[in-house]
Amino acid sequence: MCDDNILKEMSEHLSRRKFGALGIGAAFAASLPRAANAVDVTESMVEIQTPDGVCEAHFVHPASGKAPGVLVWPDAFGLRDAFKQMGRRLAESGYSVLSVNPYYRTAKLPALPDGLDFSNPDDRAQIMKMIQTLSAETHIADAATFVGWLDQQSAVDTSKKIGTTGYCMGGPMVMRTAGTQPERVGAGCSFHGGGLVTDQANSPHTLIPQMKAHMLIAIADNDDKAQPEAKTVLKESFKLANVPAEVEVYEGAQHGWCPPDAAVYHEAQAEKAWSRLLATFKAGLA
Repeated sequence: MCDDNILKEMSEHLSRRKFGALGIGAAFAASLPRAANAVDVTESMVEIQTPDGVCEAHFVHPASGKAPGVLVWPDAFGLRDAFKQMGRRLAESGYSVLSVNPYYRTAKLPALPDGLDFSNPDDRAQIMKMIQTLSAETHIADAATFVGWLDQQSAVDTSKKIGTTGYCMGGPMVMRTAGTQPERVGAGCSFHGGGLVTDQANSPHTLIPQMKAHMLIAIADNDDKAQPEAKTVLKESFKLANVPAEVEVYEGAQHGWCPPDAAVYHEAQAEKAWSRLLATFKAGLA
């Protein structure tokens, strides 16, 4: 299922950093605040038929009316309560949010158990085995399926563009969604995305010329230290393609800092990233 590119992207990216703090816990380290002027929402688990099987996903949207659709790609630890909470918070801000199980081809939820620690060789092998089931091709195929599913939902305002967000391995998925669904995707946000710039022919950044979205690339401090040239390549590529983009290194924030169950959760920088997400959506999904 996996070509060598996605595994190369993620393994090289992760190997540049120390693994000590990269993990999740069974309980939340923090509780996210409700959105300002939060609207009432409705949520459910859904099943989406794809060419490769049935994907379990969490769908949450305002309880009444229609709202712009948002596709969320979780990090390497997969869809779990933290991402459902994040989706709920985004829906309270006026969006119809679909958060997917990226590993649906090989595992139903929970695809990975709570409490995994990337510094543990057995845990790391378990995570990497799941990542190997994905590829640039699965990213692109899934993007088409999930964007199409959102457009069929009565809670989604199809007169508005769709937004997409991704964390860790979800960063390349955001880039490939925006690059291959340019007529529908109006905003894309990558948080501590791994492997956005590689030396492979299908590196996610090579799709920038095809994008028609407002983009936010939020980079972890230690990721930038490991690959300092990536931000420059991204900035120059966005500028050359005339794609509006905000590319920023979040000082003091370690890879994985945004989900509230992460061992390296950084509340202040996570809230800053959240505010920039909302600003990017406001600009791109109008």
